Amino acid sequence: MEKRKRSLGVLILAAGKGTRMRSETPKVLHKMLEEPILYYPLRAAADAGFSDVAVVVGSGGGYVSSWVGEEFPESSIIWQHEQKGTAHAAKLAQQWWSAFDDVMILPGDAPLITASTLSAFAASHQQGSIACSFLSFMTDDPAGYGRVVRSGEKICVVEHRDATDEQLMIKEVNSGMYIFDTKALAAVIDRISSGNAQGEYYLPDALSLAADDGGSVNAVLADSPDEFLGVNDQLQLAKAAGVMRRRIVEGFMINNGLQCMDPDSVWIGPKVRIGRGAVIHPSVQLWGSCVVEDGAFIGSFTVLRNSTVHACANLKGSVRMNDSVVGERASAGPFAFMREHAELMENAHVGRFVEIKKSSVGKDSKVPHLSYIGDAQIGEGTNIGAGTITCNYDGEKKNPTKIGRGCLIGSDTMFVAPVEVGDCVSTAAGSVITENIPDGALAIARARQINKNEWSRQQRQKNKTDKA
Repeated sequence: MEKRKRSLGVLILAAGKGTRMRSETPKVLHKMLEEPILYYPLRAAADAGFSDVAVVVGSGGGYVSSWVGEEFPESSIIWQHEQKGTAHAAKLAQQWWSAFDDVMILPGDAPLITASTLSAFAASHQQGSIACSFLSFMTDDPAGYGRVVRSGEKICVVEHRDATDEQLMIKEVNSGMYIFDTKALAAVIDRISSGNAQGEYYLPDALSLAADDGGSVNAVLADSPDEFLGVNDQLQLAKAAGVMRRRIVEGFMINNGLQCMDPDSVWIGPKVRIGRGAVIHPSVQLWGSCVVEDGAFIGSFTVLRNSTVHACANLKGSVRMNDSVVGERASAGPFAFMREHAELMENAHVGRFVEIKKSSVGKDSKVPHLSYIGDAQIGEGTNIGAGTITCNYDGEKKNPTKIGRGCLIGSDTMFVAPVEVGDCVSTAAGSVITENIPDGALAIARARQINKNEWSRQQRQKNKTDKA
């Protein structure tokens, strides 16, 4: 008979205030690559295939639980209104984890743990009848960590303050990440004492209690110490962000063929997706749910948020995009700004010092320079002259402008919305368009030029006479 697979729940401890962060923001909601610290262990657990997850919240718990509900809605929330230590948090969650054979307990402030490490950790624990497993790692600076003391098949953790001089030389340390057989944990959880300097209940004490009960304790030595870097202050947050940044960029270079001239200057968030053969020049930032498709080019000093760059598109540098889309073989920049669901269709172009807001620029159309296009639709094959503005705001609401296909819009044309322009229309440079223009028409909307002969020369001569 095939052995039944043991069920496993993941409990993430995220109740701490984070006093050393010197901030009113709950520690686990501090941003790392523009995602909260808590995002990372939750994402790692999901990517490892663990679907039963609970988060213990406490300090700032309303904000934390609200964020978890939006980003990881299948996760359960457990409150720890008084923060009395990690074992106290585990005790409060007992009703939840009792439904599983095993429970994995992770700190919410360790954002660098990977899905592959968690998967291997769970597999190792479930190979035998083990009361408790914990992840350990090697470090050249073990100060402050509990030392992993191995004696034959027996393993225990000795806290730094209790270690002998010989034990202090040990470089294998406890990560604070555990998997407990839930029956073994239930047998010891009420026996954990708060008799320490902080008066708190610490989860590592469960290891020795489980061993005293005859349970097996196993240390799973992980390969990468970086995965266990905790975040307790802003310096550690910056260090962890640097590690994650490098991991993400190098991953795209190795796995997707990303060509990156200066990887150390490029920042890519954890939700970003990049296709094959893309090119990113130095000093680029990609945040949120950005998508960069195959063969796209991203020039220096470009910053994208929640935007899509389709295949073979070209962002020429210093482009800003928020919640916007650049179509296949389209181009933008340098010094272009697209926001609020702006979209360039296939082979369209937006050039220097152009802002596109909540508008679409049709296939093969161009807005080459010095223009503002807001709340507008531009058809295919239209050319927008320099200095063109859609005057979309009347003081109360935003109004739409529609420009048809194959139009030639003269420089410094002002469209006073709402207004519609037909297909194959031309406008004279300097026009202020306040009425709809039918297909094929030329619109001229400017004051008639009047030349007063000799006026300027006479005025200068009069001024000279007056001064004399």
